[in-house]
Amino acid sequence: MPIDDTLAQFSDWSFRSAFGVFVLASVFLVAQFATRTVAADDRKRELVAAGDSGRPAANVPGRIAANVPGRIEPTPSRPKSEKYGGMGHALVVLGLLLTVASIVLRGLATDRFPLGNMYEFVTMACAAAVVTGLVALRGQRHTQVFVVVPVMILMFLAATVLYADAAPVVPALRSYWLPIHVTIVSVGSGIFLVAGVASLLFLLKMRFAGTGSDDTPGTDSGALARFARRLPAAQTLDRLAYKTTIIGFPLFGAGVILGAIWAEAAWGRFWGWDPKETVSFIAWVVYAAYLHARATSGWRNTRAAWINVAGFVAMLFNLFIINMVVSGLHSYAGLN
Repeated sequence: MPIDDTLAQFSDWSFRSAFGVFVLASVFLVAQFATRTVAADDRKRELVAAGDSGRPAANVPGRIAANVPGRIEPTPSRPKSEKYGGMGHALVVLGLLLTVASIVLRGLATDRFPLGNMYEFVTMACAAAVVTGLVALRGQRHTQVFVVVPVMILMFLAATVLYADAAPVVPALRSYWLPIHVTIVSVGSGIFLVAGVASLLFLLKMRFAGTGSDDTPGTDSGALARFARRLPAAQTLDRLAYKTTIIGFPLFGAGVILGAIWAEAAWGRFWGWDPKETVSFIAWVVYAAYLHARATSGWRNTRAAWINVAGFVAMLFNLFIINMVVSGLHSYAGLN
């Protein structure tokens, strides 16, 4: 079937629009992150000024008691951090919808499943990462910026280095296994992105904030220390990394197994230690080691987090170096 150039153009426009929306969202999310601590301190000072001694509201100077007939206590205005966060969150959702639209339009334009090259794979992984971030960070919206920024970097690379024109896939990929195997692997990769970022922030928190609690912020006064104190509690970041890895690990493992089944149907063998297969297996073993270390006494803190970061590095190495530098049976990146 010939390529629908109009739909392909709409797909590219949706992708570029999504990138622009994510850039704008990151501005608001950075503003929220930068003002969150100050706003929280202001609220605490307001409570103290209003009377933290337990006196009734009617006895607090400068305030109107809610129980006074005919008087309505004024509603306090929302802090700036919440306003910035709300606008940033709305833009993230809009960017996600545009990213999904670009994926769907690319599939309609080519009359195939839109995962035939690295550009399309990275786009799907970015969408999965954003969905994971929206769900996993719904109680920590001020940290969404740490998911949006890596997604922006990947989208920039996808649009510049990895971009491939809408075209039919090579004959080896014309199989019903393509949407099954590649979709699972790309979604798992997007989830691992959130897990890796959470472990990196956890290590930063432990190193520069000096504690796993927000209540005792440590003694360092450098820029990194001040930045780390604005992060959620170390335990929160550690749990986030663990929970997302628990979801991504079986998905990625299922993707590797299904890929082996596809390899047997296409090449006559389940496993041939192709570079892509080898590094995927190594990454899977590293994540298995992280989950084991996370449940082992003495490894639950920074040691396990470093293993999780190593798994994330292995995923990035598999995505870029193996696909772009090393030749193998999985060389379907779509790059010249």
